[in-house]
Amino acid sequence: MLRLEGVRAGYGTAEVIRGVELSVEAGETVALLGPNGAGKSTLLAAITGTVPRRSGTILLDGTDLSRAPSHDIVAAGIALVPEGRLMFAPMTVEDNLRLGAVRLSARAGSSLVERYEYVYTLFPRLRERRAQFAGTLSGGEQQMVAIGRALMSAPRMLLLDEPFLGLAPKIVAEIRESLDMLRNSGLTLLIVEQKLDIALAFASRAYVMIKGRVELHETTQALSHRADLTTLYFDLAAVQA
Repeated sequence: MLRLEGVRAGYGTAEVIRGVELSVEAGETVALLGPNGAGKSTLLAAITGTVPRRSGTILLDGTDLSRAPSHDIVAAGIALVPEGRLMFAPMTVEDNLRLGAVRLSARAGSSLVERYEYVYTLFPRLRERRAQFAGTLSGGEQQMVAIGRALMSAPRMLLLDEPFLGLAPKIVAEIRESLDMLRNSGLTLLIVEQKLDIALAFASRAYVMIKGRVELHETTQALSHRADLTTLYFDLAAVQA
């Protein structure tokens, strides 16, 4: 479904992503792992067109999106749940969700009202909070809004950047259950995560990034049996150096 070939991207004169090769098949859940500063979030930004892509190819079902602007990428079926949630605090839950539907198109096959209902069914708590200002929500509720906002465009593929960061275990379990429902419905997921225990239990394959490059690609089952799992990032960085 999604294929990256030699993608390079960065900020100003700094190149952060250095020739990344990556693929995600339709209906698959793939984890993008690595320590802080590895370039994981920048790679998602490059896929969604919010960071300039310097070279390489980004294909979605064979369509080249390498030069497409962000709004066209959303319309094509890719939506991002950003790290840190990025709520519009003075706006209501429903208004925050509405922003995710600005590129809702005929391709989606559903109306704005149907998308609201889809999100509220997935996250019943948001139905109760629909008129509440987003800035007054708990961190877990804000993460539900962030995921719901991305789902408002009726995406075929969801990119999730650290969706469990800073959340209590009970909320992690609740959001994990919702993501399982999305995955079981056939939605394709690419999830950025630092914590190996969460990622390996959730995804089928994993790419490990170190300093802007993919240094390891394995099934999560094989990765979980590595003897150096607890020092994986350090070991890979040492080999690269």
